[in-house]
Amino acid sequence: MGVGKSTVGRRLAKRLSLPFIDSDSAIEDAAGGASAAEVFERYGEDDYRDGERRLVARLIDGQCRVIATGGGAFIDPDTRALLKLHAITVWLDAPVDVLAERTGRRDTRPLLRNGNRAETLAKLDAERRSTYAEADIHVRSGVGVHGEVVESIIAALRARFVA
Repeated sequence: MGVGKSTVGRRLAKRLSLPFIDSDSAIEDAAGGASAAEVFERYGEDDYRDGERRLVARLIDGQCRVIATGGGAFIDPDTRALLKLHAITVWLDAPVDVLAERTGRRDTRPLLRNGNRAETLAKLDAERRSTYAEADIHVRSGVGVHGEVVESIIAALRARFVA
């Protein structure tokens, strides 16, 4: 959360001349305008992740595009398997203090509403890091500009496909 998946995804899609889809926005469309956070709170994490997995399955079936998934999507083993089979996955990795500052700008993340934001993010980082490490590409992010992150992804894609 707060690593810049949507912003970086949009910029990457533009650079690659591909369509961009934000899975949270697609969930909101499917939920009749309810925010992804509202859907999460209303149905709980298990049902949310199930719907997210079905959505990802539809998004990766067909046209080449850049997809920004929610931070928890890759944690779900079935969603991760789908993505690993049909997509090139990218882990945007930023320090917890940067994530805490960014996510503090808006109160739209259900997992961060209770307790200390930085502690919750550190706990999630510790729990998820080994799973995120399964991504095809690992790009470090931080206080720099998003354009630098996009360039790092493009360089990693070139190295993967040109080498």
